Amino acid sequence: MKRFFDSELETFRSDLLRMGEVAVRQVRDAIQALLTGDARLAERVLAADDELDALEKQIDTEAIRYMNLRGPVATELRLVIVGMKASHDLERVGDEASNICKRTIRLAAEPPLKPYVDLPRMAEIAIQMLRDALECFIQADQEKALAVVRRDKEVDDLNKQLYRELSSYMIEQPGTTTRALELMFISKSIERIADHATNIAEEMVFLNDAQDIRHDESLKKSKA
Repeated sequence: MKRFFDSELETFRSDLLRMGEVAVRQVRDAIQALLTGDARLAERVLAADDELDALEKQIDTEAIRYMNLRGPVATELRLVIVGMKASHDLERVGDEASNICKRTIRLAAEPPLKPYVDLPRMAEIAIQMLRDALECFIQADQEKALAVVRRDKEVDDLNKQLYRELSSYMIEQPGTTTRALELMFISKSIERIADHATNIAEEMVFLNDAQDIRHDESLKKSKA
């Protein structure tokens, strides 16, 4: 991928990467709050969501100003469009971290339903997917981006497995229904975080090669 030395584009890239760092931190803290039952940490994550909202607005403003004033060529235009779309995904990642924290606060008031095993596994995969997708923005590494896309199935499978397990709890022990539902929604939030990481990785392939792989299942399933 062409190196962009224009100071405005470098600022744009830096702001997007900073937003990615904040999103990763939000998810990590949300999962830590869940695992430790730390309602105060969950509250701090909720309070910090405004930072991601502000960064998304800032990135959109920078992108629109650049397109209006600079008349970007094709490669620069792809960078700006991909950056705007990625910032939206990162903002949604922050929303999902907030959703996890809201449910964590409610769960913290009750005894744990079960040891947390699958949820932290799912979260670690989703976080690594986010990190790798953002690294592709720096490294222009198409194979790494495709590897992120392929990992999404791991999270989907763990989500389905956890749903089956929690459904059994609700059937066999009706008193666990409220907690089981909260954990189901948390699992779904993690699955959505992985989806957003996948979206970003797909956009990075488009940025680097002008190749839209969003509906190319054969490419996604091929070996790296």
